[in-house]
Amino acid sequence: MGHETGGCGVTWNDLEVGCDESGSDGENLTGGNTDVFAHASVRLPVDAAAGYLREVRDRIRSPAEEYKANHLLREKHRAVLEWLLAPGGPLHGTAHVHLTEKAFFVVDRTADLLLGDGGEALPLYREGRRTLGEEHWREFLQAANRLLRVRNDGEPSEPAERFFRTVDALRRAHAGTRAAAVLGRLAAARSRADAYRARIDAGPTLVPVLNPLLPAIVATAAYWSAGGRRVRLVHDRQNMLTPERIAWIEETARRSGIRLAELRLVVAREDPRVQLADFLAGIARKIADDELGGRADPALTALLRPYVDAASVWGEDVARALLGSAGATCPEPSADINSAV
Repeated sequence: MGHETGGCGVTWNDLEVGCDESGSDGENLTGGNTDVFAHASVRLPVDAAAGYLREVRDRIRSPAEEYKANHLLREKHRAVLEWLLAPGGPLHGTAHVHLTEKAFFVVDRTADLLLGDGGEALPLYREGRRTLGEEHWREFLQAANRLLRVRNDGEPSEPAERFFRTVDALRRAHAGTRAAAVLGRLAAARSRADAYRARIDAGPTLVPVLNPLLPAIVATAAYWSAGGRRVRLVHDRQNMLTPERIAWIEETARRSGIRLAELRLVVAREDPRVQLADFLAGIARKIADDELGGRADPALTALLRPYVDAASVWGEDVARALLGSAGATCPEPSADINSAV
């Protein structure tokens, strides 16, 4: 796993883990293609991971040059999917997945920005869904997403104007409810919203608060280093992971007491560990999406449960189905990673 190699300084005490994600829509968390973002990681020797990939190909026998999670999710390959996740299977005990429910992530970031208290997010999320109704709740989420995202195609003041117009209209429509009381506290925080938008307009943003990838990577490092060992993450390349953001991830982890030694980018098809992480991320994202959408497959949910991080960012009651006993078996992160950005 770890050994001295070139100038990397890998030691026998280091864990090296392959990582990939599924469900990324950038900062568009309320109008994308999925309701869940998944970040998966696999700790296996490279040769063992390559052997499992060959076995997947032998079992599925698709002519595709590169296999993805959707190959495994086809009904005709259900047996292969169950073999991959099952106790005693290739990934059991060697893999992990951190899930982010996108709608809750938007609410969490909004509460943190405007109220200075992420603890307000869960009451706002649950009460808002119950009280406002589907249409009004969707309006709130979209306005909050627009307020927080870095990209703005209109006037500089438009995201804040739209958000507070929406909040005021919802307060009036649902006056006297507990949701209206929380909306009232948000309405009183206009100055914080304006200051946030001014910072964005002033220059490039290193860490977009609405992109779940960066905190998910830190949470992944927290999981694997919870036993005190240093961890090196080998991650699929993507545009979000610039050298500056990688430096931010590494520094944030170290400040939080997480023993992240390195985050290194690779081409996914050249590292079988990353390819297996890609499988797990896509599978977990689909299973979690189905849970949220009322299309749950209890057997697959049960197979996924041992892999799910207890520190996943989740506001729905169905989290109990996904997390189950995972909260008792997964190490807690050494810091509040979900509020890192």
